[in-house]
Amino acid sequence: MNMKKIKTLDQLEKIVGILKNEGKTIVTTNGVFDILHVGHVRYLQEAKSTGDVLIVGLNSDESVKKIKGPKRPIVPEEERLEMLTALDCVDYVFTFSETTPHTYLEVIKPHIHVKGGDYTPERVIERTLLEKINAKLYLANNIQNKSTTNIVKKILDTHKD
Repeated sequence: MNMKKIKTLDQLEKIVGILKNEGKTIVTTNGVFDILHVGHVRYLQEAKSTGDVLIVGLNSDESVKKIKGPKRPIVPEEERLEMLTALDCVDYVFTFSETTPHTYLEVIKPHIHVKGGDYTPERVIERTLLEKINAKLYLANNIQNKSTTNIVKKILDTHKD
């Protein structure tokens, strides 16, 4: 695991301050990233292409259970962290236990916040906060039929009877 990429929110606040002073464009995104797949990789690569530094907020196991139900995540937090740190397009990763990204967005104040292409601006719960902190919302391309839910369904269908 690339421990240099894993930071706390306090550490990121300091790092981001330095990077902004250097004129770097800070990009954030967040998610569960359960069963890492090509849709995640393409999404994160696109997110990185919008700026200089990509910071990924990873939902903790606790917050995933609140959002997706008691049977999730399938892959534990430490392993999801390890997979994300292995990707070249990801500069920093941190875990957060809230069900929304509001707290970390208020701290990091990115230039750009990326959401998946399956969102519309109206469905982005942090939209008002992004306007308040003067961050641009970027909706990534929708990567059709590439999701953890579809992978799980295919596994279950493949192993019936």
